[in-house]
Amino acid sequence: MRILGVDIGGTMMKFGITDEQGIIEQYREYPTESKKGGPYIVQKVINLISNFTDFDAIGISTAGQVNQKDGSILYANENIPHYTGMKLKAILEEHFQVPVKVENDVNAAALGENYFGKGSKYDDFLFLTYGTGIGGAIVMASKIYHGQAGIAGKFGHMITHPNGILCNCGNKGCYEAYASTTALMKKAQNVDAKYIDGKIIFEAYRHSDEKIGSIIDDWVEEIALGLVSLIHIFNPPAVIIGGGIMEQAILIEKISTRVKYLIMDSFRHVEIQKATLGNKAGLLGAASLHLK
Repeated sequence: MRILGVDIGGTMMKFGITDEQGIIEQYREYPTESKKGGPYIVQKVINLISNFTDFDAIGISTAGQVNQKDGSILYANENIPHYTGMKLKAILEEHFQVPVKVENDVNAAALGENYFGKGSKYDDFLFLTYGTGIGGAIVMASKIYHGQAGIAGKFGHMITHPNGILCNCGNKGCYEAYASTTALMKKAQNVDAKYIDGKIIFEAYRHSDEKIGSIIDDWVEEIALGLVSLIHIFNPPAVIIGGGIMEQAILIEKISTRVKYLIMDSFRHVEIQKATLGNKAGLLGAASLHLK
C-alpha cells in the first residue's frame, strides 16, 4: 500500500509517499502561509497533492483539534484563521477519490513513533513535545486515547502552579507556562538578551555558565514535576519526549534522573526516551492511520 502523508504545521507543510515500512519517497516541504487562513491552506494542499501520483490513500497530520467522527477541524486557534470547521476529510475524499484519515499533529507524531520509531516496542506510552507550548498524546494498545470529545492529552494545560503565570489559554499556572521551550527562553533572556534560542543557551551551559546552568536546572525541575504527576496517573512503561530542544543529549539524562528521584519507588520502572523520527514523525504517523 502506498500512502501520501501530509503534515500541516503552523510554519511548514510536509508531503511524502510512504510504504508499510515507513520508507518515504518524493519528500517535499512548503511554507504553510498559515495567516492566509484555512480555506487558502486547504486549496494549497489540494494543489500540491495534485503533483503526486500513484498513491492509494491520504493521511493528514494537522495543527488544531480534530473531530474523530468526520475528520473535520474541531478547533484551531488564531495561528490559522478560519480553519475551525473545515471539513478536511470530506473535501479531500471528494477531490481525490481515495480514503482520507485526519489526526491532530501531536497524536500523529505519537503514532509515527509507535509504528516506525522509539515507541515500536511499547503498546502503551505517553508522548510529549516541548516547544512553543507542550503537546501531549496518550497511546494505549498502540492506539490514541482521544477522550470523550476527541481532545485528550492536553498535558500542557494541567495546573502545576496554582495562581501562577498567566497562560495563553486564560488559566494561571499551566505546565507549559513553566516547562515549555518558550518558558526557558523567557528566563534565559532575563539574564541576557543574546539567549535567543536553545543552541546558544546550551552552548553557554557547556562552557559552565553558572547563571544559565541554574536556569536549565530549574527548567528541568519544572519538566520533571509535570512528568511525575502524569506517571503517577497513567503508570506507563515509557514516556517518549520530542521537540527540537530535546535533541540536546544531556537533557533526557537530566530529566530521567530527576523524575526517578521524585517518583514513588513502585513507578521507577518507567523509561524516559527521546523521540527518534524528528520532523517526519507527523507525516509518518498520518500514513500509519491507514496501516493500523
